[in-house]
Amino acid sequence: MPVKAKRHDYKSHIIEEYYITEKPFYLPLKDEVALFEAAYAERIPVLLKGPTGCGKTRFLEYMTYRMSQKEHKGSAGRRDDIPLITIACHEDLTASDLVGKYLLEGDKTRWVDGPLTRAVKSGGICYLDEVVEARKDTIVLIHPLADHRRSLYIEKKGEMLEASDSFILVISYNPGYQSILKNLKHSTRQRFVAIEFTHPPRSIEARIIAHEAGVDEDTAGKLAQLGEKIRNLKEQDLSEVVSTRLLIYAARMIRQGIPARRACEVAAVWSITDDTEVQKSLKEVVTAIFE
Repeated sequence: MPVKAKRHDYKSHIIEEYYITEKPFYLPLKDEVALFEAAYAERIPVLLKGPTGCGKTRFLEYMTYRMSQKEHKGSAGRRDDIPLITIACHEDLTASDLVGKYLLEGDKTRWVDGPLTRAVKSGGICYLDEVVEARKDTIVLIHPLADHRRSLYIEKKGEMLEASDSFILVISYNPGYQSILKNLKHSTRQRFVAIEFTHPPRSIEARIIAHEAGVDEDTAGKLAQLGEKIRNLKEQDLSEVVSTRLLIYAARMIRQGIPARRACEVAAVWSITDDTEVQKSLKEVVTAIFE
């Protein structure tokens, strides 16, 4: 029978890089801020759904900072910020990678907590990015953390660890990559409330590009127009459309002196397709906007 681990203050063991100390730039699109605040208040696990590069990670960074300010308002001088511990999921991710492992040091062994265990102990936000990329037998171990139990079983130590009060689990995935082999199991999905994200409307995307890349409003507006037009090219049957992130990359290259058309080719055309006919069509759109 697993031993119930004692709760304790783990803040001092969390390294500085897990804290969001400066307010991230984020422009809300709908009611996602209110939805996340409600879920966090009730400690309900959250699933962020949306295409790659549309701002899911930035949103979570923004909310981590925002929730830290709300949770500890009026407690100046205290180091009670909420840590954000991000795990980039991949097919080789094991339970030990998440929970922890024993390391050999000379003739002794030392236990080292994994990122999930650190988040559980510290009361942080644990973010499993692109969760469908992880092996399904690994993801199963988060189930007790995503329901009323809020606990993590550390098999190698025979311990059942209770999550700290401020702990919350957040996962993300891109529905566009769903397949028979890579999909989110219903037993996992139904433990989370889902917040859907999409690409921003042109006016907001232009503001994001201008802020993130430091370009003028005209350039940012044209890039946002390009993004909108590419996403509306349904007849091209694009498996992936241009993301806000790629438009920001194009803007940054323009800022460095690369001609606008060339910057758009390398960031917003070649990056999303290898089909020469589709590339030709997309280049025509670029030329029409950046005459």
